[in-house]
Amino acid sequence: MKSNMTTLCYIEKDGAYLMLHRVKKQNDENGGKWIGVGGHFEYGESPEDCMKREISEETGLAAREWRYRGVVTFVSDEFGTEYMHLFTVHGFEGTLRDCDEGVLEWVKKDRLSSLPAWEGDRIFLDLLAKDAPFFSLKLVYSGEKLISAELDGEKIK
Repeated sequence: MKSNMTTLCYIEKDGAYLMLHRVKKQNDENGGKWIGVGGHFEYGESPEDCMKREISEETGLAAREWRYRGVVTFVSDEFGTEYMHLFTVHGFEGTLRDCDEGVLEWVKKDRLSSLPAWEGDRIFLDLLAKDAPFFSLKLVYSGEKLISAELDGEKIK
């Protein structure tokens, strides 16, 4: 199985995150789920380069102020291993446009837990809500079921 480097970003405005409802791509491992925006690194990119490019490509917005929040290691028996660099953006400019991967919507942070999402996403969204310091989170899945989680090397599930 291959390993992947990706970014995931939660753009913040007025107590909401810009969320992507993944409903447009065929054979999408995130199909039907609500996630932040982001994607795979291109050759030579830093995490910040990738984050800024993916935001621009998926939303039309330009990130101006952000925080690098943590690294999430996803281990999946179906999709391999992914090392995701997690960001929040609190300063941006530009005009939001349609995304070819799904539907973009500003979602109030207190509504996030009611949306279809990966179980592990709820763990790191909670860490963001608590303004946790930079963290390393490891999430191990069997299919779509989260079977274990470690935060900074300590088992939490």
